[in-house]
Amino acid sequence: MTTTMIVILVLVVILLLIGAALAIPAMRRRRLQEQFGPEYERTVESAGDRREAEQDLQERTQRRKELEIRPLDPAARQAYAQRWRSTQERFVDAPNEAVDEADTLVQQVMRERGYPVGSFDQQARDVSVDHAGVVSEYHAAHEISLLNVQRQASTEQLREAMVHYRALFAELLEDGGSAAGQTAEENASSR
Repeated sequence: MTTTMIVILVLVVILLLIGAALAIPAMRRRRLQEQFGPEYERTVESAGDRREAEQDLQERTQRRKELEIRPLDPAARQAYAQRWRSTQERFVDAPNEAVDEADTLVQQVMRERGYPVGSFDQQARDVSVDHAGVVSEYHAAHEISLLNVQRQASTEQLREAMVHYRALFAELLEDGGSAAGQTAEENASSR
């Protein structure tokens, strides 16, 4: 090989490495945006730094892999769907208590499915990996629940909280698309 050919080959390799260095973060970003949807933008906005947010989302995904998330058995799914209907019916006479019950019910389903519960922020982070499309609903419901604890939420806000909780609750009842899971979801959201 001549010196010119070696220089050209080295330049081509360097250009390929630069191209790969630029393409890999862009591919990772697209994958995270597709996986997390609106939660991606919320996390970027909250972190204030795209790289930090993407690291956070990758850590969530890794943590989720370590959890043993399981579907509800059909009897539990039916029982939870019935409890949800009762909670929604209670809203008419006791909206504050119904929102508290909805929050508790969502946490109970999460716990039974295998999600750790305790800190709201960690719960939302954990559930965002599997339910990115509705985790924003969970955040909105939680904000209203905090107002409810202080008895500062309006009846309309409490109604909105129930709608937000229902979105996550219905997804948590699913078991991967079986007919039983779909029926329970339809039952939970029909009210």
